[in-house]
Amino acid sequence: MALGGDGTLNEAANGMIGSQVPLAVIPAGTANVLARELGLPRNSAATAAQLSQLVPLRVSVGLLRSHATASQRYFLLMAGAGFDGHIVYHLNLGLKARLGEVAYWVSAAKELFRTLDEFEAEAAGRRFCCTFALASRVKNYAGYMRIATGASLLRDDFQVAIFEGRSTLRYYGVYLFSVLAGRTDRTRGITYLYAPRVDFKAPDGPSVYVQVDGEYAGRLPASVEVVRDALTILAPPAFLSAR
Repeated sequence: MALGGDGTLNEAANGMIGSQVPLAVIPAGTANVLARELGLPRNSAATAAQLSQLVPLRVSVGLLRSHATASQRYFLLMAGAGFDGHIVYHLNLGLKARLGEVAYWVSAAKELFRTLDEFEAEAAGRRFCCTFALASRVKNYAGYMRIATGASLLRDDFQVAIFEGRSTLRYYGVYLFSVLAGRTDRTRGITYLYAPRVDFKAPDGPSVYVQVDGEYAGRLPASVEVVRDALTILAPPAFLSAR
């Protein structure tokens, strides 16, 4: 049993990959994306009271390889390169401890007039010049928003969302409105596809950062890939019926 947020769950999962021992999620963190995805109560005690009713589910996970730092890390939810990686890298952890999700918005606000760094992402045989790329296994993003609405823990690939454009004003205007309105699939500058692997090429110039499961995880160049049949988690029966 892991009691905490998505970062805590990530730590636990990285020690359990390949094991047959089930991982139980008890939400007590900032966004609790995995708990929301599974349909678990946000209250820790309520989730703990349901443990005997949960059933094991074998899932695939993601693996980030940061070639810049010669490191790797498994992740349950998502990997983001570019815009959100930069926000997470510069996040004030003390502020996060006090304010929770608000700390991410404070960090994001500091990016308002910055010109975003472009990099190359390659997936499903296609190459893109972008400023934000998300490889997701879940629909939820940052708790209550949804970007990868076609992603699922029940699939063996990522839904990849590619965002183009160097202006943060476009992100805080057009893109944010599209996400909140559920219209990202019809918004110019955003491309969706499915792929088991995504490669990120580093640009010439400033570092481009990567986050996994809401935590800083390295910088480009990097790649993410799906590792099948990697972990058992406990899930509500209703979630499994989605198969």
